[in-house]
Amino acid sequence: MFNLLLKKIFGDKNARVTKDLWPVVEEIYGHFEELKNLSDDQLKAKTAEFKNKIFSETEDLRNQLDEHKTKLQQVQSSEEKHTLYDEIEQINNELDEKYEQILDELLPEAFAVVKETCRRLVGKSWEVAGTKITWDMVPYDVQLIGGVVLHNGKIAEMATGEGKTLVATLPIYLNALTGRGVHIVTVNDYLAKRDSEWMGEIFKFHGLTVGCIINTMDSQQRRDIYGYDITYGTNNEFGFDYLRDNMAVDK
Repeated sequence: MFNLLLKKIFGDKNARVTKDLWPVVEEIYGHFEELKNLSDDQLKAKTAEFKNKIFSETEDLRNQLDEHKTKLQQVQSSEEKHTLYDEIEQINNELDEKYEQILDELLPEAFAVVKETCRRLVGKSWEVAGTKITWDMVPYDVQLIGGVVLHNGKIAEMATGEGKTLVATLPIYLNALTGRGVHIVTVNDYLAKRDSEWMGEIFKFHGLTVGCIINTMDSQQRRDIYGYDITYGTNNEFGFDYLRDNMAVDK
């Protein structure tokens, strides 16, 4: 009774967060209506436009980072190396902040691109884990909010059947625009393969590369797929690959 009274007075936290995000949803819809008038090629060109913006606005910091890494290979004294490591860490932090700023700016239009892509895929069929499926999903309002929440680094709790897999495509597409790679963790190889094939058509429409890491792959196959824009896999595969890489470096 007391908790219910508090919610009535102050409002449920999740409800407040959702309410705060409605202006973003409205902005997404504004872009969505404009995108409907574009041809497929014009819609695909949006991805190149986003990438070019990110590339140009991060170029100075990326060049600084490359220069510092080159210097690190040339200096001999531990003091100089320590200084360079500190400066590299600082540049990396600034670069992360810059990426975050740009992606936040792009979010409404980028999410609208995903929504419009889903709309255009409706009725199309392809193979998913050995079964032919026909696409019939377009993100609705609550799913758009879920995508914003995930992009903001928060946990989005959704019940079975509410479209978690589809929701994830929104921040996946947005973050893949940086070219730094996006990893999606699933619980088993089947889901990794299924989701990469099922949702992968959204990303492939825009020329992004998609793959999945499964237990039977050799080292070269894994290296190739980690080079893709988007990589699906299990927590075990990602975790053991990380450990194997560190062991190889240590040796």
